[in-house]
This record gives sequence, structure tokens and C-alpha cells, in this order.
Amino acid sequence: MPWLEWHNRNDDLKATGKTPYRLLQPVKSLSHGDEDGPNMLIQGDNLEALKALLPYYAGQVKCVFIDPPYNTKSAFEHYDDNLEHAQWLSMMYPRMVLLRELLSEEGSIWITLDDNESHYFKVMCDEVFGRRNFIANVIWRKNYSPKSSARHFSVDHDNLLVYAKQGDKWFPNLMPRTAEQDKAYKNPDNDPRGVWKTSDLSARNSYSLGIYPVETPSGRVIPGPPSGRYWSISKARLMELDADNRIWWGKDGDSAPSLKRFLTDVKQGRVPQTYWHYDEAGHTQDAKKEIVALFGGDVFGTPKPEKLMKLILEVGSRPGDLVLDSFLGSGTTAAVAHKLGRRWIGVEMGEHARTHCQTRMTKVVDGEQGGISGAVGWKGGGGFRFYQLGPKVFDDQGRINPEIRFEHLAAHVWFAETGTARSTRAMRSPLLGIHRGTAYYLLYNGILSDQSLSGGNMLTMKVLAGLPKHDGPKVIYGEGTNMTNDRLRSLGIKFKKTPNDIRAR
Repeated sequence: MPWLEWHNRNDDLKATGKTPYRLLQPVKSLSHGDEDGPNMLIQGDNLEALKALLPYYAGQVKCVFIDPPYNTKSAFEHYDDNLEHAQWLSMMYPRMVLLRELLSEEGSIWITLDDNESHYFKVMCDEVFGRRNFIANVIWRKNYSPKSSARHFSVDHDNLLVYAKQGDKWFPNLMPRTAEQDKAYKNPDNDPRGVWKTSDLSARNSYSLGIYPVETPSGRVIPGPPSGRYWSISKARLMELDADNRIWWGKDGDSAPSLKRFLTDVKQGRVPQTYWHYDEAGHTQDAKKEIVALFGGDVFGTPKPEKLMKLILEVGSRPGDLVLDSFLGSGTTAAVAHKLGRRWIGVEMGEHARTHCQTRMTKVVDGEQGGISGAVGWKGGGGFRFYQLGPKVFDDQGRINPEIRFEHLAAHVWFAETGTARSTRAMRSPLLGIHRGTAYYLLYNGILSDQSLSGGNMLTMKVLAGLPKHDGPKVIYGEGTNMTNDRLRSLGIKFKKTPNDIRAR
């Protein structure tokens, strides 16, 4: 498969490994509502924030949406939206790698871009996600009217690239049916089953039982289907359907037969399409009005309307699923996710994480009625916790930061060993868990309440006797051990020393 080449590409391929793990420190004064809930608003560089999330959320996110700077000089002032193309790709590549790790096996990522970068970016995404996992390029008609001042063409759309973590495991939800679609259903014969519309009973496909004459209720005989076509059902089936009043012969009973398809029999939605009109997905003027209503000024150059985000989340997630936006911008993704009953994580850098994102989400929790609130019956509720990026988990010499508590290091050890996330609410125990038959233990911070040397962080026979039992191979992390290698081997133990043997992914 071809890939994209740019200056410093080789360095960018290694960037995620060089990015330090950091703590996420809650800021109580900026949190709001139910702070024990799952929602997180993080202020800081999104590359470091995504790396900080990995030990806790790898493989957990159902839907990622990002609206990165388009490289067009139009983004909010806290972003450098005039990056040279290679720099822009350098910025995006490691972030996409981390976002992929955070996605669940049934998850998807949605990226809005204009034509300046979308073609380059698709090639990059083909490399990161695999070309087989490309789902669609949705065209969003974003402008209400063409720009007469355009030099060449009025650019009236944005691209919405959609990739799955595993294309064979991701299935989109149906899009809501529109009132316009339902208008096509009528009930001219007052059928008690409700409104319906007709469907042609002839087809080009050859069918051995599809050539026969039919007699209309008026007595006219139709010798067969139209030339070059076949009835799509047998004569016996036609008679069954007619007896059930599912065949329409026209107002006068003299037309060729057609099948009545009732609205009640139609799916409660429609297969997603690759063209989204502003009537359904909103337009940029909608978005700007929402921002002005929230903040009293148009401070964002390219906000997205809540209607667009509602469609994305309805297709890509269900209530209770985890949604992530690492370019949170004005906070639209978090606002809509909250109103739709999704869990969410939003990342934004700069002071407007506080002045705009935090302010907006506080209003949402308190029952703000803009955007989609009326359509979904939003009345308020829930809450979120505000976080800042804290110190590194490991210093430049690889030593464990003394501020690190047991649960933080446990998450990193578990992730390094298994590649899976450890719940932030996991029970505090030296036994971190069992993965593929192997038990993983961590001796740290006196987890056994041992006041002896290193607080029980040394593996001895006495300490081993106090550990939760596992009849199988064991990996135990600690500051050291007085057991010989032969003794460890005989007990089925692989001992690893902290911090030297903790290998960040």
C-alpha cells in the first residue's frame, strides 16, 4: 500500500513512544454537577492528554470526533492554523495513532476537513487505520447560500472522513427518517394498517415463475409483465397478497399490480448516506448563532452546529457509549454527547478550555436550551470533572515520580503488560488482574500495609504468602526480591523490578 512522505516523517512515527505519560489532576473548582460521573474535560496539549488516557481508556471509546485545524488561517486564535503542510501532517500523525489505540474494536472515528488537507489526510489515515477500514467520505453541505465573492468556486461543503477500528465489526446505526420521506406514504383506500406507498412488482432479473397474465379487478387482462421484465413474485404469491389487500390496482382497479409497502413495515430509520444537507445536519450560520447565544460573540471561525454532531453520534454511538473529542474547540461534541446520554471526554488547550468549554458544559448541565435541547427534550443533569495535565509518571531517568499513587502505577503496569485499559474504579489490590491465564501483581506504596523494608514492596516468601492466590503463571512487580531465579522459576513467577522493567507502550 502506498504511503505519504513528508519532512520528519520518521521522527513522527516514533513520536507517541517519546511522549511522556502524565498524571491527570482534577480541578474541583472548575468541575460541575455530578463529579463522580464519567465525563472528563481536560485542559492541555492533546498529544500528552491522549497518552495520559491510554492506561485507563485504551480500547474503550466507541466514537471519536475531531475537527482539527484545517490549515486555512481560519481557526480559533489558540491554534496555529497556518502550518506548512508537512508540519500539519507531523502534528496529526501521532495523534491519530493514539486515537486508534483508544478506540474500541467496534468503534469509529469521524474527522471533518476541507479540501485543503482531506486528500493528504485520507492517505495518512489509510496507513494508520488500514485502507480496508475506510468507511465513507460524507459530504456535508455546510453553507446556506453560495458565496458570490468566491474567486473560482463557492466552497459549500466540508468532508467528513469515517474510519472504523475494525471495519468488519463496526455497524452504523440507522439515521432518523425525515418528515419529507414520510410524506411519500399515503392511504387512498383507507387501509386500517395505515399509510403506504407502492413498489413496482416487475424486475429485469430472470425469474422462472415470473411470466403469466393477470386480470385486474376491472376485468382487464394484462398478458404479462412489461417487455424485457419479469413479475418479481409468482402468481400464487400475487393472489395471496391480493387477498390480504396488499396489491394496488390503481384508483379505478384497472392498472398493473403494484405492492403496497406500509410505513409501519419500514425500518425505524434509514441507512446512512454520504451526502448530508444542511436541512438535516445544520449549517455554519446555525453554529455561529449557537456560539453567539452562548458566549455573546462569534469567537470561533469554524464552529460545527449541534445538529451535525447529533447525526454523527446517532449513527456512531448509542446511549451510554464513550465519546471522545481531542480538538474540543467550542465544546459542541461534549454538549451534544451530554444531551444524548453519552459519556464523554473532551480535550482542549489554552485558556478557552476554561473560558468557553467549561462555561458551556456548566450551562448544559444546568439545562441550557440552545442547539438540539428542544428536539431531544434536554432538561439538564449529570456533571463533569475538569482536569489539567499534571507531572510526568516517570522522570527523564525513568524513576517513578514520588507523587504517583498505587492506582496510577497499577494502570500503567497493566496497560504495558496487556495492552488493555484498567478501570479507574478498579479495586485496590496487589493482584491487578488475570490476562490470558497469567496473573499480574504490583508491590508498591505499601499495598499490603506492611511497615517493614520498603513497605512490603520487596518480594519475599512472607510477602508472597500474603498475595491473592493464582494457580498459574504469575508476573510480579516490586522493588526487589531475595528469592533466587531457580526459586522464582519453580513457583511459576516472573519477577520484574520497578521502575526499570516497566516498559511504556
